[in-house]
Amino acid sequence: MIMFRIGELARLADVTPDTIRYYEKQQMMDHEVRTEGGFRLYSESDLQRLKFIRYAKQLGFTLETIRELLSIRIDPEHHTCQESKSIVQSRLVEVESKIKELQHMRRSLQRLNDACCGSAHSTAYCSILEALEQGASRRKE
Repeated sequence: MIMFRIGELARLADVTPDTIRYYEKQQMMDHEVRTEGGFRLYSESDLQRLKFIRYAKQLGFTLETIRELLSIRIDPEHHTCQESKSIVQSRLVEVESKIKELQHMRRSLQRLNDACCGSAHSTAYCSILEALEQGASRRKE
């Protein structure tokens, strides 16, 4: 069985050793095997777990949710596919909501950008600043 020291594992997973230690503190990874000199040793399975965590983080899952997905992965006999699916569906709803929010923000910024002549005149009558002030006073109401 191939075993990796923490630095090798970190390099293979494109993380820092501190990241691995953090996941261990969060009880998302173990380091059960050590060398005689006390160095942590990790298996291919640990590398796969680390890659699983990293990819789930890239998808925006919280550490708590990743921990839940890991428990489903580790103990498949006591879980159903529906559990994983509902977690993914929940994240998808969050992402879709964020996309709508960002699209609204983009339209607002585009209107601000289009309203400004962009010339080098004084900002005393800048349409962007005026629109931001009006928007701020409308929000208070």
